Amino acid sequence: MVAINSAVSVDFAGQIAAESVGPVMTSGSGGQLSFALGAYLSKGGRSIVAIPSTAKSGAISRIVPMFEQGTIVSTPRTLADLVVTEYGIAYIYAKSVQERALRLIQIAS
Repeated sequence: MVAINSAVSVDFAGQIAAESVGPVMTSGSGGQLSFALGAYLSKGGRSIVAIPSTAKSGAISRIVPMFEQGTIVSTPRTLADLVVTEYGIAYIYAKSVQERALRLIQIAS
């Protein structure tokens, strides 16, 4: 199974937020956790999060060192697999937090 989802932002640890920016709700989870878990449990499964690297016409990065207080984590870092932006792909599954951060920085603006 290959699950492809979008998100609001991803932090350097690989946590994925698809529902809020800080305490401000932007959407529902849309089943993101269920699809990520389904891909994780499937033989050869992949969970892909595709996001633009920035928001607000490039003023705000969507790949951040840490989430703003109150941000809801839709998919935990333990299920994060691939993050794709217009700058490339970060393979972060089973990587250390430091390795995740380095890979995510490479695909951020």
